[in-house]
Amino acid sequence: MKLSADLKAFQGRIGHEFSKPELLIRALTHGSLSSNTRPDNQRLEFLGDRVLGLVMAEKLLADDPNAPEGTIAPRFNALVRKEACAEVARDVDLGAVLKLGRSEMKTGGRRKLALLGDAMEAVVAAVYLDAGFTAARDMIVRLWGDRIANVEADARDPKTALQEWAQARKLAPPKYTEVAREGPDHAPVFTIEASLSNGHKATATAPSKRAAEQAAAKALFTRLEAET
Repeated sequence: MKLSADLKAFQGRIGHEFSKPELLIRALTHGSLSSNTRPDNQRLEFLGDRVLGLVMAEKLLADDPNAPEGTIAPRFNALVRKEACAEVARDVDLGAVLKLGRSEMKTGGRRKLALLGDAMEAVVAAVYLDAGFTAARDMIVRLWGDRIANVEADARDPKTALQEWAQARKLAPPKYTEVAREGPDHAPVFTIEASLSNGHKATATAPSKRAAEQAAAKALFTRLEAET
């Protein structure tokens, strides 16, 4: 099976040339385009999630052999969560080669966090099945790159950190208010304001409410930490 020029270019971006190209095609095929002759990537996503988890657990333990489980766990969660997978997918422009049905094409599927994250996990599984664990591990470590080294800064959930900061000072829990919603229905962009009862606030914009809330909480918490 020969790959198209765009898929060959994608192989270059992830640093792996498939001996079984059908695995890559399957990894990039969303359920909206699947059929009896064209299986989707859901089973590969399931496997890829486990391969990614094993690689990250192994890497984190090796990098910090004295860290307790309570320290490793939030780092692990930050690296394997769907948002992190979607960020890596955007880095390698995975959306450009996603194979989507008409409905997903019309609703901006190439930019959706969940679809990108799922497909990235499926690509991990495809590399694992094509060339084994070492090849998958090498690709993951390469593509996740500085995220692994800098994970400590992202490991703590910003909303939790902000809430704990407020509780320690006997303040009411943070409030999250939707300030604006822009863009078409299939690709909205939300602006969320995080505020505390002491008057401190910060805003952030993201393609989902959850991401915007997290970003606003992080911005506010970072500002408060710098002031104290």
